[in-house]
Amino acid sequence: MDVRPLLRQLNLRPSRGRGQSFLADESVLPTLLQAAELTTDDTVLEVGPGLGILTTALAQRVGRVVAVEVDSRLADHLARVLTIFPNVRLLRGDILTVSPDLLPAPPYKIVANIPYSITAALLRRFLENPHPPTLLALMVQQEVAERVTAPPGHWSLLTASVQFYATARIVARVPARAFYPVPKVDSAVLRLDVRTTPVVDVAPDRFFRTVAAGFSQRRKQLRNSLAIGLGVTPADAAALLRQAGLDERRRAETLNLEEWGRLAEVAT
Repeated sequence: MDVRPLLRQLNLRPSRGRGQSFLADESVLPTLLQAAELTTDDTVLEVGPGLGILTTALAQRVGRVVAVEVDSRLADHLARVLTIFPNVRLLRGDILTVSPDLLPAPPYKIVANIPYSITAALLRRFLENPHPPTLLALMVQQEVAERVTAPPGHWSLLTASVQFYATARIVARVPARAFYPVPKVDSAVLRLDVRTTPVVDVAPDRFFRTVAAGFSQRRKQLRNSLAIGLGVTPADAAALLRQAGLDERRRAETLNLEEWGRLAEVAT
């Protein structure tokens, strides 16, 4: 599907600042929709509906769609083309700042092709939300999807931040040529199933304070990175690691959720 004629007709030029890349290959849609396991009872929040291609597919499959678009030019277009769907509500605004009162009440799912630039912030907003979605099916930068789903040994702060709240898996890889303008990197369909109960029994603020400290100097051994991140001596950091049953010579990227949980219980 060539979206360029439509963009010209609307006198729209993709915004680099907003990281706009429009899906131009409709064959990708079934993969994203199947990843979300949609039913007619579902309420779906779509972020950045753009030209409304995914929105239309969602409206035909679920009970209710709330689509949030920050670009006023695209929102004007969507307001016209989506009028045939009474189950679609269009919100104009930034998904990162829009009032929670305007967003769907639980249970709901998030299905979206999101701008690369807001991926981490969007995940934080909705995974840390008191009323999170049950499932997220997202088109994201492939590198981000790989970081989110990485096994211990290759973890980052983002990995821990997401996997604390959800199980994550890559459903499919999507080549850059499926979008217009063609981005410099490939994308992936990422599925997150939000946990109903936490894997580790530790308060989120304690957990993330410890993880942030551990990754503050990720190339260093935990003994040293924790000392810097927590503002304690290396000897004290080593004692905390021993108390948690961890080798002080390990690096942050090698710990799993359960090990971070044990460390958080003694470190903060």
